[in-house]
Amino acid sequence: MGPVALPTWLQPRYRKNAYLFIYYLIQFCGHSWIFTNMTVRFFSFGKDSMVDTFYAIGLVMQLCQSISLLELLHIYVGIESNHLLPRILQLTERIIVLFMVITSQEEVQEKYVVCVLFIFWNLLDMVRYTYSMLSVIGISYAVLTWFSQTLWMPIYPLCVLAEEIQFPLAGLAFPLTSYYAAYFARDNELYI
Repeated sequence: MGPVALPTWLQPRYRKNAYLFIYYLIQFCGHSWIFTNMTVRFFSFGKDSMVDTFYAIGLVMQLCQSISLLELLHIYVGIESNHLLPRILQLTERIIVLFMVITSQEEVQEKYVVCVLFIFWNLLDMVRYTYSMLSVIGISYAVLTWFSQTLWMPIYPLCVLAEEIQFPLAGLAFPLTSYYAAYFARDNELYI
């Protein structure tokens, strides 16, 4: 009797594709929820919804951005075939802006620029994760491919512009305290 062949779904290539599909699906659902929530809140409450955007969707945004750090591991291990340096730069920038600037300072959380930045990030990620999710299973749509390859061109400069507006606003709080404090779940504080 010869060697027993593994069922198709147990072969390494299919396990990798199944894992990536589930990862992209989770990220797509998270970013879609954020984008939909922001859109519905804007149409329901108007400009008032922009002020409390972070309070409404900040936790889910933090979760999605934290999970996206797995992409660095995917690239390093070889599960994904993207370039490591651009992804490191993008994720580092987003983590710094989200966790060190927006989350740590309540004055910044109420600014309109946070809503605009979240819209841009989620729009890019919804298209990117949809394209990646469908690519893993071999489905290709010309319009989605075009969006995935070209949408970032106008959106990234707008993100940089929004961040350039946001950082001076965030910088106003630093001179008042002369240090940066990161608050943890306990009563411990880290001063830098």
